[in-house]
Amino acid sequence: MIVDILTLFPEMFVPITTSSILKRAVTRGILEVSLTNIRDFAYCKHRVVDDYPFGGGAGMVMKPEPILLAVESVIARARARGVVNTRVILMSPAGSTYKQDTAARLSQSEHLVFVCGHYEGVDERVSQLVVDEEISIGDYVLTGGELPAMVVVDSVARLLPGVLGSYESSVDESFAANLLEYPQYTRPRECRGVTVPDILLSGNHKEIAKWRRGQSLQRTLARRSDLLSQPLSKIDEELLRRANKDSMISQNPGKEG
Repeated sequence: MIVDILTLFPEMFVPITTSSILKRAVTRGILEVSLTNIRDFAYCKHRVVDDYPFGGGAGMVMKPEPILLAVESVIARARARGVVNTRVILMSPAGSTYKQDTAARLSQSEHLVFVCGHYEGVDERVSQLVVDEEISIGDYVLTGGELPAMVVVDSVARLLPGVLGSYESSVDESFAANLLEYPQYTRPRECRGVTVPDILLSGNHKEIAKWRRGQSLQRTLARRSDLLSQPLSKIDEELLRRANKDSMISQNPGKEG
């Protein structure tokens, strides 16, 4: 996958693209990330990329021409390499809320172009002329689109085949099946009086899978019930009942039975 990021602050992306999972994806040739400074496409010698909003109002708005030229430039560069499918994304508080299924959809793309806005926003003609979709990572306002773009690139890249250590690493995570991930444990078996659930030490993978499913259901119902849009099956109802019982026993160990 080819990712082009258009920003006024390309230096912000260097740490995340040269460390951890993204570095692994780039090193393996699975992901290619290019940074483009929008100022390089400004007309004037001072490389001004913003101006006062028509109609008045506070702050400055990013001008359309530098962004349009930057988008056209990276698309032309991709076309010269034989890339035919490009999706241009504007990171914007007014965009659709980003979710895991959006990440899965974008991970199927050949070429993604992220436009990072700044100041009070981006001239609307950018969206009208070159943007395919606008994405927001939540109902809050940041100083620019750089941090949201990092979030999207990271979440998309880890879904690309070969990036993570195993296929299950991405399939079993929170939101992958509209459920929060089950609790995870590692060594030591006991930490400050709290022990790992016995089922995880049993070696019975079928029962472990049931336990994890029940824990995911319980956690999702308690923390993000909005994710459970469909009625639970009888099997899931039973697994949830078991999870609730286990939770009560763990909180009141002397009252089991």
